[in-house]
Amino acid sequence: MRRWKSPVERLRADAGSAALEFITAGLILLVPTVYLVVALASIQGAQLAAAGAARQAARVYVQADSDADASAEASAAVRFALADFGLPHDAATVHVTCAPRQDACLTRLGTVTVTVTVRAPLPLVPDVLDMQKDASVPVQAGSTQRVSRLWGAR
Repeated sequence: MRRWKSPVERLRADAGSAALEFITAGLILLVPTVYLVVALASIQGAQLAAAGAARQAARVYVQADSDADASAEASAAVRFALADFGLPHDAATVHVTCAPRQDACLTRLGTVTVTVTVRAPLPLVPDVLDMQKDASVPVQAGSTQRVSRLWGAR
């Protein structure tokens, strides 16, 4: 005749399910943690790309010979900086502000501020649903450079 165990005896008994419990709990905790690390790495890469692009664009802008050349060279600097991080050049928006006058950026001792906004794509988002724009995190960086006091004397 079979003896029925009490609930306490059943809890104390080790039936060998620890490995299965460890694998199940490990997967439940490990998969979201790995995704979080990969997503944060993508966001950090986009932030570094935006900071480098803004810094280079501002440096190039204040060393140009004219406003038209400055705009073209700054755009090229942003493209190169984004390419270094594997981001497409259309992933960024660039905004240039000048002081003391917005219409003439390259004036002696003026300042040029370049702000670059990049959308960091989240990993493993399929292109099928056209959610790439919604499933991204915008990051922004800016850099300010001063135009040389000898700018017009070249």
